[in-house]
Amino acid sequence: MKNWEIENFLEVKNNQLHISGVSAIELAEKYDTPLFVFSEGRIRQNIERLKRAENFIDCKLKICYAAKANSNMAILRVVKNAGADLEVNSGGELWKALKMGFAPKQIIFNGTSKEIWELENAVNAGIYAIQVDSLLELALIEETARRLDKRVNVSLRLVPEIETKTHSGLQTALLTSKFGMMPDEALSAFHVYKDSKFLNLSGIHLHIGSQNPEAAPYAAALKMLFENLVLIYNETGLKLSHLNLGGGFPVNYLHDDSHAIDFPQAQREMFSANLEPAEVLENAWRIVKETASRVNASHLLENTTLLLEPGRSVISDAGVCLTTVRNIKERPLSEVNLRRNKSSLERARQKPKQSGVSFGLYDIEYKFVNPKVNAVVWLLTNAGFNILLSMETYKWYYHLISAERAGEAHNFPYKLAGPLCDGGDVYFDIEGLNRLPDYRLLPENVQPGEVLALLNCGAYSLAQMSQYNGRFLPAVVLIDEDGKVELVRRRDNYEDLVTNDIF
Repeated sequence: MKNWEIENFLEVKNNQLHISGVSAIELAEKYDTPLFVFSEGRIRQNIERLKRAENFIDCKLKICYAAKANSNMAILRVVKNAGADLEVNSGGELWKALKMGFAPKQIIFNGTSKEIWELENAVNAGIYAIQVDSLLELALIEETARRLDKRVNVSLRLVPEIETKTHSGLQTALLTSKFGMMPDEALSAFHVYKDSKFLNLSGIHLHIGSQNPEAAPYAAALKMLFENLVLIYNETGLKLSHLNLGGGFPVNYLHDDSHAIDFPQAQREMFSANLEPAEVLENAWRIVKETASRVNASHLLENTTLLLEPGRSVISDAGVCLTTVRNIKERPLSEVNLRRNKSSLERARQKPKQSGVSFGLYDIEYKFVNPKVNAVVWLLTNAGFNILLSMETYKWYYHLISAERAGEAHNFPYKLAGPLCDGGDVYFDIEGLNRLPDYRLLPENVQPGEVLALLNCGAYSLAQMSQYNGRFLPAVVLIDEDGKVELVRRRDNYEDLVTNDIF
């Protein structure tokens, strides 16, 4: 069994990749590529994994899937049917949530720059809570609710100054980030608005960022929320009904460790993070209860709801991107890359064989796999960063396999790139930054027409894709728990390229 295989989800059958029992090659032949394939069963498993945390805390748990990760309507349908609620980040996502049938009490609304019309829609809908990002926004919400003569639930977002070992672009809990308000600002707001007829001050909120490899920051964050809950109660008499811990639970992008040696330690730890949400929350809740007992505030936890906003941990590994090799070329290695290859070879030689870590570009005898040591083979595919934007913006890693020859040894090094007229449209890091592998490993003798699969592509792909270079956005299929394939987004056509243009 391959390290990346997941039983009843990602499996090798007849040498081909099968996704929830369906051949990836048959999907590519029927729907063309690039093609995103999602598994309903895997989404449900990921939600159930998060729900299990309620068994380890003595309060109600409300799972609000972060729609920003992937708000395709069929995906929202699966999330809703799996019993999860929803976090939205715009009036558009709110509209989609209501159209899909989420009840207002299932919806929370985040965002740093909400428009008045978005606030009006949220107030009129009567959602569970608007997550307030600043004192100015709170005043706007109060004015909007007053004008509409309605009472609205709000939760104030705090910035806790908690650093995590994730990508710098995913840090959202530092004073240098754009999110939230200082705790003393929030406290002043509770004083000012505690008797408002139009604001129901129902909770406090924070979010420490995404893909966090350690459990400790979650405990620190929940403890900080509780300490502010106590302070608010002591100073204003308000007993809040919920604490919102945000999301950020990581996904293991390195189930297959064939590239592990090529990652610097910090990136390796981040991409291989594999926290169990139930264990994280059990520990965090224990610390909160100890704190509550110590300060005689246990009564403030009674009838409290804990909110989570998971996105990546629900949808990332449920999605696969199928792409086809369209072009192949060879190039001589530069002197810089020759030196880097020799350096990598030395690291491989020094690595103990019994460590269980495979050696990337090298076989077990530490010999460079490519017989043309002074040449590199480029594979040009039809999937670029216009549909996988994080490959460029965050230099994100998606494990790559041959969907046609999934069962064969992946030990031949290639450089991979997409079809865009952009030098950054590559599947490896920019030379010299030393963050990701220079090469990807596939079976030897890949030819044009071979279908490849990028794993863990479900989050922040569809949500961020664009028609850059006039390229059609891809089709999307969903495989249900019975193995039935449903087309949930058709591929663009020429008319879609000019839908909103006026000419």
